[in-house]
Amino acid sequence: MVLCNLQLISLRDGISVGSFLAKLRRNSVKPVVQARFIRWMILPTQLSAGYLLGRNIRWDLLLILEENDAIPHEAQLDIDATWSAASGVSSKAISNYAVMNAELLRPAPGSVKPPEKHTVEPSRTSQNLEMSPELDQWITALPAPLKEHPVSMLNLLAFNPGKKDQYKQYGAEFSAKVGSKHGGQVKIVGRVVGGQAQRDGWEEIAFVHYPSVRHFASMAASKDYQDVNHNYRLGALRDTFICCVMEVDDDSNISSSHSTKGKL
Repeated sequence: MVLCNLQLISLRDGISVGSFLAKLRRNSVKPVVQARFIRWMILPTQLSAGYLLGRNIRWDLLLILEENDAIPHEAQLDIDATWSAASGVSSKAISNYAVMNAELLRPAPGSVKPPEKHTVEPSRTSQNLEMSPELDQWITALPAPLKEHPVSMLNLLAFNPGKKDQYKQYGAEFSAKVGSKHGGQVKIVGRVVGGQAQRDGWEEIAFVHYPSVRHFASMAASKDYQDVNHNYRLGALRDTFICCVMEVDDDSNISSSHSTKGKL
């Protein structure tokens, strides 16, 4: 196991993501993950909600850094707000991340199945990881390159007393019956051991890949997923949040599966 430091970052007005990342690079800091924050998919309702949501902070970046890496002083001056989680993560997951992630972000032509048609009726809200009219409208309005681009979902998890094993069953069912059908692949999982996240009561993180936000929506709108969700996930969680991010290069560009680049 290795210790990783996860940070959500809000940059000061006038500071670009590219200039911030350049300061990391000048100081030989290479994050395991550097990604633009796109939107909340599920909001926290109890833990950290006052800090993450209550002050109307515009989150810009997600960084996951190895234990010995720290944000240099000149880059810290660009930060308006930050929220952190220190997590114990498999050393294999971290050492293999760059190679595995490159394959996921730039899959071989024809290797990714298109998203399946929705099979359940929309819910009023997406808070229970269900499809909603609001989420559908947001996806429809996205520019085509972003609508089709790979995304990652950062999950923070806290469990009801005695329900952690039930959530493990959810993970097993997701992997066996749901994930591969919709392109979902867990990239990093970890136990929260420090940072604001631990003080607030969060217990685990999961960082999950989807070929596009449309694939994520297709999963949320599928009967196979909702059976697993309602049987194992919802009752196990005391609180959770999910945010959607897109990983970027050092110039803050996203690389599409068609080998084009573009600014978010």
